[in-house]
Amino acid sequence: MATAVFAAGCFWGVEAYFERIEGVKATRVGFMGGTVANPSYQQVKAGGTGHAEATKVEFDPSLISYSELVDHFFECHNPTQRNRQGEDVGSQYRSVIFAAENQKVIAANKITEWNNKGIFKSEIVTEVNEVTEFYDAEEYHQKYLQKNGSVSCGIG
Repeated sequence: MATAVFAAGCFWGVEAYFERIEGVKATRVGFMGGTVANPSYQQVKAGGTGHAEATKVEFDPSLISYSELVDHFFECHNPTQRNRQGEDVGSQYRSVIFAAENQKVIAANKITEWNNKGIFKSEIVTEVNEVTEFYDAEEYHQKYLQKNGSVSCGIG
């Protein structure tokens, strides 16, 4: 198994999107990229911790590559919006690929590739940041859309 971490706005929808992909074995929603240890959802939502709402994706690289997951990441949100997705506004909703050392070049190359495709009207503003401590969101956020009978929070 391998792990990827993506932030693309509301983590409920990002998790639901990635769960449907063949080769993805598990997902968790939480927070990454901030300065506060063990932040709560309310702290992150308020915007003062520096964290992004993130989705950790465990995948089987014999079934799907990291590169393919990055493609899915760009398909599931608007990576040209800085610090927002839809009505969710703030740095906690920024577009970020949290990349391990062996993933950084792939992520950067994918940004170039997607910019060159010309699909988006603006340049991609997705950050590629080092993987840091991932803090699980509270349990009621895990599989939130499934638990609440929703199909989407604007993604997927």
